[in-house]
Amino acid sequence: MLAQARQTPLTDAEFELLTAAIRTLGHVAQLLEAKTATIARLRQLLFGAATEKTRAVLDRVSREEPAPSGDAPANPAHGEPEERRPEEPSPNGHGRHGAEAYASAERVAVPHSRLKHGDRCPGCAKGKVYAQRDPGVLLRLRGQAPLAATVYALEKLRCNLCGEIFTADPPPGVGPEKYDATSASMIALLKYGSGIPFHRLERLQATMAIPLPASTQWEIVATAAPAAQPALEELIRQAAHGDVLHNDDTGMTVLSLGSRARVADAGPDAHERTGVFTSGIVATRDGHRVALFFTGHRHAGENLAQVLAQRAADLGPPIQMCHLGPPARETS
Repeated sequence: MLAQARQTPLTDAEFELLTAAIRTLGHVAQLLEAKTATIARLRQLLFGAATEKTRAVLDRVSREEPAPSGDAPANPAHGEPEERRPEEPSPNGHGRHGAEAYASAERVAVPHSRLKHGDRCPGCAKGKVYAQRDPGVLLRLRGQAPLAATVYALEKLRCNLCGEIFTADPPPGVGPEKYDATSASMIALLKYGSGIPFHRLERLQATMAIPLPASTQWEIVATAAPAAQPALEELIRQAAHGDVLHNDDTGMTVLSLGSRARVADAGPDAHERTGVFTSGIVATRDGHRVALFFTGHRHAGENLAQVLAQRAADLGPPIQMCHLGPPARETS
């Protein structure tokens, strides 16, 4: 139509069609910009609502058509009766998530107990069986403690003459630390990611017969925290370059930051501050969010100022979203 428009003017029907296409494109662009359109809504808008499912239509047509004469339907490719394959029973209990959703699950290959690739088919005794690309899937979930433990019994041998004792070496991959890096990561995720207190995790571990005291959990996380400091600094840098920053704070009780403790860089009025606050700063940029938390004597605005100190000067000021309290009462 566009190529024809270079030579001759558009007809009334062509003009109406092109106008409808341009209006549809503008409407779809507005829906995508507002981020309120779903794939199903766009499909219904462009192609119309489906009135009947294809499966239902084909099933009704197959029931209405008479079956061809003969014992078996003819194969149009070879002119011979097509051999019917036995239908496999559909498995029950698929669940909401398929097996591919469990990316971190342990994968166990189970070979067939009686057949292998190339063996004679036990059903027809004529053909051969070959391995299929897609295996059968059996998904099973089991419960376990958040932190599991393994006890290695290292064999000891003692000389009956000199009395020297020889102990077996640990298996490969078993380090000298009692709590490995994954233990610290899991405790930190449960505490600061899922909000499970140390004492609650202690009771759960005790119920599963794997003791893990709350004080030990804190020591494990505190020891592993310096290793995550570079990641925290990078998150602060990324948050400083956000387009919109939300900030707020709330009171927090920390014994080490009580009335007798002061931070040196809290400001000129640090000696007058007795409150401890946790400030939350959420920065958004390009559809991503970075959440930061700071606990100390500083308020949310002061913590936000320190974050924005790492912002590039050519970006300009961001949009700040925060809660403003009631105006201060004027005094004469």
